[in-house]
Order: sequence, then structure tokens, then C-alpha cells
Amino acid sequence: MQNLIQAQRNFFNSNATKDIKFRKQQLKKLFNVLKDNEQLMYDAIYTDFKKSAFDTYSTELALVYSDIKEAIKKVDDWASIKNRPTNLLNLPAISYVIPEPLGVSLVIGAWNYPYQLSFAPAVSAIVAGCTVILKPSEIPENTSKTIAKIINSNFDSDFFKVVEGGIEETTELLKEKFDKIFFTGSTAVGKIVYQAAAKHLTPVTLELGGKSPAFITPNANLKIAAKRLIWSKFLNAGQTCIAPDYLLVHKSIKDDFLNLLKIEIENSHFDTKNGNYVQIVNKRNVERLIKLIDKEKVYIGGNYDIEKRLIAPTILDDVNFEDSIMEEEIFGPILPIIYYDNLEETIAKVKEMPKPLSCYVFTKNKTSKNKILSEISFGGGCVNEAVMHLSNPNFGFGGVGESGMGSYHGEEGFKAFSHFKSILDKPTWIEPNIKYYPHTPLKLKLLKFFFRFN
Repeated sequence: MQNLIQAQRNFFNSNATKDIKFRKQQLKKLFNVLKDNEQLMYDAIYTDFKKSAFDTYSTELALVYSDIKEAIKKVDDWASIKNRPTNLLNLPAISYVIPEPLGVSLVIGAWNYPYQLSFAPAVSAIVAGCTVILKPSEIPENTSKTIAKIINSNFDSDFFKVVEGGIEETTELLKEKFDKIFFTGSTAVGKIVYQAAAKHLTPVTLELGGKSPAFITPNANLKIAAKRLIWSKFLNAGQTCIAPDYLLVHKSIKDDFLNLLKIEIENSHFDTKNGNYVQIVNKRNVERLIKLIDKEKVYIGGNYDIEKRLIAPTILDDVNFEDSIMEEEIFGPILPIIYYDNLEETIAKVKEMPKPLSCYVFTKNKTSKNKILSEISFGGGCVNEAVMHLSNPNFGFGGVGESGMGSYHGEEGFKAFSHFKSILDKPTWIEPNIKYYPHTPLKLKLLKFFFRFN
């Protein structure tokens, strides 16, 4: 690994990646390589947890393709020198900012969307001009092998290399010095990555998770809310970092909304055979999720098959903030519902918890909407929708607090892997002596004047 990192550092120091033409060539190559190997990727992820080609394309590859195309289209602008105003104190001079790549980057992907969460940050690194060592999650074994095969057989390892392995290999990688580390995963592991990076003062982007709430107020369009929430919650069998983790439903609409949720689940026909459902990634997570199901509170679902790694879409009714299911991010097809009377008290309760990655508000009431959006700190979210904010390439995506730090996608991804050098460029034909010794009362007066208008 030391040899690999040093080889990438040598390649980066050759300045090859600073050439915008080179970056575009590599992005186009990645796009074509992924396109050429789509079927291989579909087969691998289906073997790992029965994810269909439709869901793999719509929730993973389509987003990566979109990121690549936007990066190719806009890299000239993103990487260009940007002029800045020059203050009175520094006149005559010009001021500008030069974007430059950070250097050798480590991208650690996650298992729940193994293609999107590996390749999307890699695209950000490439467009910024960094070299990339990609460590995909080892949990979906076939997917990891496929990612390694596709990249390592098509790219020079001095520029873009996939390193497979588990905790041991990741630990060894984290001992080395990188210029940027990008991690997607749990908060617990994110803290380990952050501690390792701190030893080298390496900048880190952490894309973590958390318990993302969804508010449903009395005047919301309940039918649409149920339809969008059921789709977003049980997409990927709930194994989505921005999935609605729990619902906060006003008591006045309790019965009507519960019935609509049930109807939507039944109409959706969630099943791996229908291509709209997946297995839980491994038995350990199946067993973890089963322990979270309070049988006395099951409104619909609750069935499971440990051997097949399947848990039916499950709604838990009349949950409270003190229940065990509210102690951790669910990351599975279990949807608890908490009922509320007072919106202000409920917001206060949510604010006592770690800051979530996402928050969703279903309402027609502008006052309620603004109150929730302004008072709760979260990474990003939607009004009268869920999950879909991730599909907007004009948004940066990232968390806050325990749900993450930093953001990426589009220009935000470029910035995540870049440093911006501030340059003050002065002529030599004039040199006022106000800053030089001897210091006089007049010079002090002039200095105060300049800083007054600085």
C-alpha cells in the first residue's frame, strides 16, 4: 500500500492531473467503462442482495452518469481562476483565487448503494484533479470484486486503483498519509476514520447517517404523502441513509393516514421477484433488525425469513421517543410512527436528538413548514417529498453534526477535493511607505482611514 500511495503521489507531482483535458479524458473513459460493464454490475449486485437492474440503474448508475456528464461539462468553469475584489488598503493590485487539487485521495465506499457511493465521490476526486484509491465495501462481495475488476483492468494504478479487503486492509490504508479522505458509512466508523486522519492533519469528508424524521401535519395531502413515504422508506428495503427513519403524524389524522400507508404497501407488492425489493445485506443485520420489531406495536408486516435475509415492510404503530427502536438508525424496512399534538414540543424533542442527515415535511401550511425547516438542523431534505433531493445535481449533499461533515456532488464535490489559493498580485511601479518604519501619528491616522473603508 505504501508503494501504491507513493506511486500515486509521484504521478500527481508530475502535474498530469492538473491538465483539464486529462481530467475530461479520464471521466469520459470512466463513463464508457461503466456503460460497457453494466450487465456485469447488474449480475453482481443481484447475487449479493437481489437488487434488480431497474433499481440499480435508477438509484445508482443513473446518478453516477449524471455526475460524470455534469463534471465534464462544467470542469472548465469550476477549475478556472476566479477574480476577487481588491480592498482599498491593497490598491493598486488584482486579487484572484486559483483552485488546485489536494493530491492523493482515499475514497471509502458503503455497502448499501455500492456503485453510487463508491463511484460518485471518485468522480468528484477526478474532476478536481486528484488521484484516487478506492476502497469499496467488502460486505457485498461480488459487487466489490466487480468494481475492482472494472477499474483495475482499465485504469493505470498510478492514477485510479481499487483496493479490496475488510477491516484489516482499511486499517492499514488509514495508517498512511493521504491528502484527502472521503468516507461513507456509519457514525461509529466515521469517528475512527476521523481520528486516523487527524494524525496526518488530512482533511476529511464524512457522509454518515442518523434518524431522519418525516413530519405529516393535519392539512397535508395524505394520499400523496403515503405514496411518497412508502416508496422512499422501503426503497432498497430501507437500507438508505436518507430514508425516512420515523414518522411524526398529527393525532387528528392517525386512522386515515395509517390506512393509506397500509393500502400503499399492499398496492406496491414489494418483492424481490417484482424487482422493487431487496434482501437485507447479511444475516447479522437481519438479526439486528428483528430485535427492533416490537410485536405488540406491529400494524402491518413483521414477518421475516432469516435464511433468505428478508423482512417484510413493517409499520410500528404508536411508538414513543423512549422505545428501543428510537435509539439508533434503523437502516431497514421498519417504519415507526410517533403521534403528536403540539408541533413546537415535537420539534423540541427532535432537536434533543443527534442532528439527522435528512428531514421531510408534508404539509400545505406555510407556517408549519417554515417553523420545521428553520428550527431543526439537518443535512438536507424535502417538502412534500422524500429522498429525491439527492437526485438534484444542483444540490450539494452532506450531513451536519453526527450525520456528517462536508458535502459533494456537482461543484460541491469539486470543492471537496480542492484547495483554493488566494493570490494578491501587486505591481512594482509604486510602493507607499505607510506600513514601513518609522511609524508616525500621520501614518497611524492614514492606516485607520484605510481600515475604516477596508
